[in-house]
Amino acid sequence: MLSYETINLDDYARTGEGGTAVSYKHKTQDTLAKLYNPGFEADRAVEEFLTARTVYEMGVPTPKPYRLVTDGERFGGEYEFIPGKRSFARIISEEPERLEEISREFARQARLLHTQKADTTKLRSYKKAIQKFYQEKNLVPEDFKQRVLRFLEAVPDTPTLLHGDLHIGNIITDGKKTLWIDVGEFSYGVPEWDLGILWTMTHNMKQDKAEYLFHVSSETLTAHWDYFFPAYLQTSDPQVLGSYIRRFLPFYAAKVPYVFDMAYHRPFPEEGIARISPMLP
Repeated sequence: MLSYETINLDDYARTGEGGTAVSYKHKTQDTLAKLYNPGFEADRAVEEFLTARTVYEMGVPTPKPYRLVTDGERFGGEYEFIPGKRSFARIISEEPERLEEISREFARQARLLHTQKADTTKLRSYKKAIQKFYQEKNLVPEDFKQRVLRFLEAVPDTPTLLHGDLHIGNIITDGKKTLWIDVGEFSYGVPEWDLGILWTMTHNMKQDKAEYLFHVSSETLTAHWDYFFPAYLQTSDPQVLGSYIRRFLPFYAAKVPYVFDMAYHRPFPEEGIARISPMLP
């Protein structure tokens, strides 16, 4: 049975911060502790750790998960640290002239991920996770909920491997190998679940948040998408690109209240519902 081991943060140095967690590099070992922000239940860290272990055992390139840890207040996991690694977001920030190169490589890595078949006995269906969210929680207006549930009934449940939080901050490289990180949302389903949330990150993120999360401007994120998407679909035909965007927007609309609840633990704002509601069929 898994249990949390208490760590002393004096043995670690803070190295990064995201929307839901803070990371700490061990001062003498090549390990990285990721602790969820206060307010996240311990079960959340357990779920992420178990998924990370499954993903690692499947052979997906990702840092090895070692153990569950706590500082007495926050909960998380400790993972392999990759010396010399940088996220794709950090590379673009530090070497902006490589934006097109890195965006195209990100597209290649995403396509490769989406060609892999998931172990559906060990990973969850993303469609079913979203259905469960709407069925068990009352965090959106009832009419919106029912529209989402009707949409989900028609969504295929393919065994395609998904990241769940696909963006340039969640992929790292040391120049020799490239690995996916923050794999706690790894699931299976159609790629639209990944692409929809990436689209909104690159088109609707405010400047201060783009700089905080990705170390780049919101304009750079949009330019990143403009290189990424044609490379991912392997076409520059504007009609094909536009058609695919329209196809995944309902997935984004269904997913974003789920992600918002995960990050902020409160109902999705009414103005947000008004904005995404027209995206549903």
